[in-house]
Amino acid sequence: MINEKLSFREKLGYGLGDTASNFFFQVFNLFLMYYYTDIFGLPPAAVGAMFLITKIIDAVSDPVMGLIADRTSSRWGKYRPYLLWGAVPYGVCGYLMFAGSPDMSPTAKLAYAYVTYTLMMLAYTVINVPYSALMGVISPSSIERTKVAGYRFICAFAAGWLIATFVGPLKGLLGGGDEAAGFRLTMIIFAVLSVLLFWFTFATTKERVVPHVVRSNVRLDVKTLLSNGPWAVLFASAIVTLMNIAVRNGSLLYYFKYYVGDDGTPIFLIFDKTAVFLSLGLIAMIGGILLTRYLAVHFEKRALMIALTLLNALTMAAFFFIPPDQYWLMILFNCIGSFLIGPTPALVWSMYADCADYGEWKSGRRITALVFSTVQFAQKMGLAVGAGLLGIILGAFGFVANEAQSDTSMMGIRLMFSILPAALAILGATFIFFYRIDQRIIEEMEEALAQRHANEAAS
Repeated sequence: MINEKLSFREKLGYGLGDTASNFFFQVFNLFLMYYYTDIFGLPPAAVGAMFLITKIIDAVSDPVMGLIADRTSSRWGKYRPYLLWGAVPYGVCGYLMFAGSPDMSPTAKLAYAYVTYTLMMLAYTVINVPYSALMGVISPSSIERTKVAGYRFICAFAAGWLIATFVGPLKGLLGGGDEAAGFRLTMIIFAVLSVLLFWFTFATTKERVVPHVVRSNVRLDVKTLLSNGPWAVLFASAIVTLMNIAVRNGSLLYYFKYYVGDDGTPIFLIFDKTAVFLSLGLIAMIGGILLTRYLAVHFEKRALMIALTLLNALTMAAFFFIPPDQYWLMILFNCIGSFLIGPTPALVWSMYADCADYGEWKSGRRITALVFSTVQFAQKMGLAVGAGLLGIILGAFGFVANEAQSDTSMMGIRLMFSILPAALAILGATFIFFYRIDQRIIEEMEEALAQRHANEAAS
């Protein structure tokens, strides 16, 4: 089984599940803070506080979902059933986030945002914890899982490219100048596509790693998790890495609207400066993802993660020094940084799967979904803290929506798009330095686990 090759159809089918996720995830990363402040009319500090407060629920729901998924037994496996039954609630909750009326009272708006955002995060947990864990059991081979992760993130960033390129023009065309209506209609399209793609992932994938059934014991599962050193390193790194992404992506629209002066005027066909910047960056990132398989075969994942992350940090920091009229220089640095960071998502998710193997190798208990759910919680926490910082810093620097910004607020926007995410990227690379699963350990784990599973199946 270790050497069994996965078909193109299955790898693509798995990858399209992350396309489904990113129809909402990338909208949240790029547009949600802007939507809440400049369209829905909420104060940035209140939005930042909401992102942070609602993580209390995720602190419980993510690991609980991991424990539930690990204990699920059905004719479709442990994790695939959630792709079938969780898709429709996921799509509906994603749409509802953008269905509120800007004419509601300030209190009603904030309450609506809290309720719909919380429901969406719960729906995201129910479907994405099992989806992520599925990669850990789709093959016992680390290199095959790395290939699957490559497909996953090509599909994810293809969705990201569609979001970055077309959300702006699409909401304008569908809304007829009404941004709120444009977002609602756009999200209906994304909701339907997400449901269909998750169902396709369910139909095309298979769970191959079936661990020996052990007595259910939550305490032992948690103890196994906490004793997993490589998992702890990735957990810490995930928090600061996603803080970096949230701060930079969340500040991007403010940076281009208020610093660069993008007023929505098309510079290519129907696309404005922001859309072209995002589109070319994501194309460069996909180019980087295509190198993942080659890099993973020839270099250690840990060394790659550190080197690529540090180089990307330099390109982000450079934006602090680029004048607002040097748009094409911004394009150049963004494409270089995006290309460099392209392989890292696939690498790190395959490292999560290696951590699940490591835990089973050391303890005899396989807790795949718990590993992935806790890392997913770390990512959501990082996104929330990053977005929370974004809102709080905007408020502290005196940001006022849809007005000319003061020198102080402009400085805050520039720092959040350059220096702060670069510093967080460096911190994330520092954590990865302490990750100790290398290729020798991977080969030893795979051989030992294959023999253990064969003995269990024969007994």
